[in-house]
Amino acid sequence: MTDREDRPGRRVFLYSERYFSFSYGMNHPLKIDRLRLTYELCQAYGLFDLADSQLMESEPASEAEVLRFHTRSYLEALKQASKGQLSSSRVHGLGYGDNPVFPGLWEWSLLHTGASLQGARLLSEGKARLAFNIAGGLHHALADRASGFCYLNDPVVAIHHFLEKGMRVLYLDIDAHHGDGVQWAFYHSPEVLTVSFHQDGRSLFPGTGSVSESGQGRGAGYAVNIPMLPGADDEVFLRGFRTLVPPLMDRFQPDVIVSQLGVDSLREDPLASLELTTNGFAEAVAMLLEFNLPLLALGGGGYHIFNVARAWTLAWAIMNQVEIPDTLPPHWPHNPGLYQSVSKTLRDQPHRSTGHERCARYMDECLSYLTEHVLPLISKDTG
Repeated sequence: MTDREDRPGRRVFLYSERYFSFSYGMNHPLKIDRLRLTYELCQAYGLFDLADSQLMESEPASEAEVLRFHTRSYLEALKQASKGQLSSSRVHGLGYGDNPVFPGLWEWSLLHTGASLQGARLLSEGKARLAFNIAGGLHHALADRASGFCYLNDPVVAIHHFLEKGMRVLYLDIDAHHGDGVQWAFYHSPEVLTVSFHQDGRSLFPGTGSVSESGQGRGAGYAVNIPMLPGADDEVFLRGFRTLVPPLMDRFQPDVIVSQLGVDSLREDPLASLELTTNGFAEAVAMLLEFNLPLLALGGGGYHIFNVARAWTLAWAIMNQVEIPDTLPPHWPHNPGLYQSVSKTLRDQPHRSTGHERCARYMDECLSYLTEHVLPLISKDTG
């Protein structure tokens, strides 16, 4: 992919042109082409030519690696569905509107999951300090069932790698949709602290993620949910982020952060009703870097593909600690006839929603509950 692929960098961007051999279908909201748009915008800004960073070809996971979480019967159903055979697949959530069956479904799932595992290995082996897999972050899949556009749960598979290395993991999810698949995978474990900022489940799929979902058994307190009302803006989101994340880090003291950076929380996204901008998103990314821990950053949701490209390009620039011009490059995108963009800049204008006060009060209520009932249960000592 580049002449620097054989040199391990401290910051690695995982990517492959093989992603575009697959498609969920023309009418499906998840457009894999958003990954190409992001790559091309990063390239137009020269973000793959920076010192101490590396562009790396994604490699697929093996079946044995995804069996760390998923059941064998489910993987067999995925392989059958990938070939157009749906006989027993529907019991696993396959073939419905959210989770269509398409040629190469199995190979696509292994490829995006493999990239997350690559990043996890680079971090655990000390070959990188940060890895970004924009194709990853498919956080809804369960051990034996597809859900919410997700067939294999790459965050869970990557987290299992860290656990096998004896590392404590903080999983931080800022997608508009609750990170339910990751939460349930570790709901009884004190070795993984799952934290999810999302639109309140009473108004959005998957309908979970209330503040009272906080883990069970030895994992009591190790699931932290911060639901936001529709209309929550940057100020509301950042109030929760600034208030909660530092004390969570201090109490849990993880060895590594896995962060799902979904951007369907941005105000123009067609599938959610939050009103964040790239400014609030960028501040959250910058705060993650301040903890100075190994970071596996993953993509996730985002269905306004220009917003996806702008936000993840901005995130990669922040991860590399470089300032880039706010004006978008004149020759991006390379195929302008395929896309439409409202914004001509990388960063959005500041925005305050009409429902700000109501959303802020609800955030304060959630923070009060978590501070009183959940945070005291979290400790670095899980013995």
